[in-house]
Amino acid sequence: MRGHNNNNNHDRINSMLPDELLIEIFRHVDSKSSRDACALVCRRWQTLERLSRDTIRIGGSGSPDSLVNLIATRFVNVTNLFIDERVSGAHPFDQGRRGSVRHQPTWLRLHLMADGYEPYCLSDAGLAAVADGFTKLQKLTLIWCSNATNAGLTFVAQKCTSLKCLDLQGCYVGDQGLRAIGKYCKQLEVLNLRFCEGLTDIGLVGLAIGCEKSLKSLGVAACAKITDVSLEAVGSHCRVLETLSLDSEYVNNKGVIAVANGCPLLKNLNLQCIMVTDEALTAVGRLCVLLESLALHSFQRFSDKSLCAIGKGCKKLKSLMLSDCYFLSDKGLEAVAAGCPELSRLEINGCHNISTYGLETIGRSCMRLRELALLYCQKVGKEALYEVGKGCKYLQALHLVDCSVVGDDAICSIAIGCKNLKKLHIRRCYEVGSKGIIAIGDNCKYLTDLSIRFCDRVGDEALVAIGNGCPLLCHLNVSGCYQIGDTGITAIARGCPQLTYLDVSVLQNLGDMALAEVGEGCPLLKDIILSHCREITDFGLAHLVKRCKWLESCYMVYCPGVTAAGVATVISTCVNIKKVLIEKSKVSARTRRRAGSVISYLCVDL
Repeated sequence: MRGHNNNNNHDRINSMLPDELLIEIFRHVDSKSSRDACALVCRRWQTLERLSRDTIRIGGSGSPDSLVNLIATRFVNVTNLFIDERVSGAHPFDQGRRGSVRHQPTWLRLHLMADGYEPYCLSDAGLAAVADGFTKLQKLTLIWCSNATNAGLTFVAQKCTSLKCLDLQGCYVGDQGLRAIGKYCKQLEVLNLRFCEGLTDIGLVGLAIGCEKSLKSLGVAACAKITDVSLEAVGSHCRVLETLSLDSEYVNNKGVIAVANGCPLLKNLNLQCIMVTDEALTAVGRLCVLLESLALHSFQRFSDKSLCAIGKGCKKLKSLMLSDCYFLSDKGLEAVAAGCPELSRLEINGCHNISTYGLETIGRSCMRLRELALLYCQKVGKEALYEVGKGCKYLQALHLVDCSVVGDDAICSIAIGCKNLKKLHIRRCYEVGSKGIIAIGDNCKYLTDLSIRFCDRVGDEALVAIGNGCPLLCHLNVSGCYQIGDTGITAIARGCPQLTYLDVSVLQNLGDMALAEVGEGCPLLKDIILSHCREITDFGLAHLVKRCKWLESCYMVYCPGVTAAGVATVISTCVNIKKVLIEKSKVSARTRRRAGSVISYLCVDL
């Protein structure tokens, strides 16, 4: 900050840059730790950095009401506030390296000590402080804040009239509070209601009427007292609605049809409603011509008739997810393939009547497909992926889980035809072996994410090909591929310097030599999982952490060669470490005192 000129030290920044420019610079500093460091330079920087903050995240337990009061007086330009009761509010700023009390700012440390760490939940008093202190608030997220009531939400509604996004997951607010939001927050665009058991149709109808000109996204899940009446109000008033996510046992065709009739701009529809039938989905296909994303979960009362209507009417459909829809077959998928040429994402999960033919039609017709996920599709064979490889040249992501018929030939077809592939996730596809993964390494030069979990036919030669051919690889998971050992991981270490995530758990043949190579060749590594690696010792860990200065998490349970000394080495060397998973018996008292907040235990007594 200071430069030398004519034997005098000059503050070049503070003397030349106005407040407005410094605030703008702070806003472009991405890392929270870097922004915290800026705030420690001088009083002026501390004040201006506080003014630049637009987002605050705090825990909703451990004196949150007092914390909100303190924060509101220091960060007056906050527009995004996130409060989660599942997270302790005792250390909201985490400015210290280990997050302990002695590393907190003085004002916060004294406050915490005065409170004696007595945990309690965010109350209406805290929401009143939110309303008074954050008048510029545009986004408010309250997760499981069970002590907040109608009164608190009304305070927020009356003071935070610029609110655009409200998430009330697990809050027990009632109809009065929600109606107040509708009355005062005329700019509200996004509302998420999940596990809000105190709400009824009265509250949601009131909000729909109040926010009829602004509401664009509505999510409702597990709200037993919200029925078709609410959706009819949404359909009647919320003409600009674009997104609806609905998980309910009490909504019938009537409500969905009302939304389809009244919301011509609907683009995203996510439904898990066991009472909805073909009648509602047919209306969606006929009326929602702008629909781009459709997700259907656990439907047992509709058939291919619904997908035929979607294929006929929703020509702009780009994303389709079908999960546990037992009565859908290849006929419905064929209709979508023929009618929705812009489809770019398809996920099929547990739809047991969809087979090879249905996916073949997708491969022939949906040339813009970029992501394909097949989960528990026992009837989808290699011919389906042949067609995808031939027709979908822009495919970038492929997910396969428990597809027992898919083998090496299918993966080779994808590798040869889809050279832009960036992500390949395969789990428990036991016919996939080294041949298919070698083809990926030889052809897919842009691969950044490879996960081949419990594919026990994949060996070292496959990872050698990946190391030689995929220099951009950032994420690798070979958990449970017991044929992989030092040779394969060494090839990755030498060929993939961008690697940030590595899971080698349950590799019985992996030793310290490979770990040392990873430390040498992958300096950007942030997360590593070594659990159940019997040959790994403290020696390998020491070599790993010596060069991997950015390491944030290390899981190493059930590694008999790792001792308390190895754990201490990881803790003391990795200044950015946030989580270490280890058996309790391997943590010394000194290590526990030094970094207890980052250590987690699994199977404590083993």
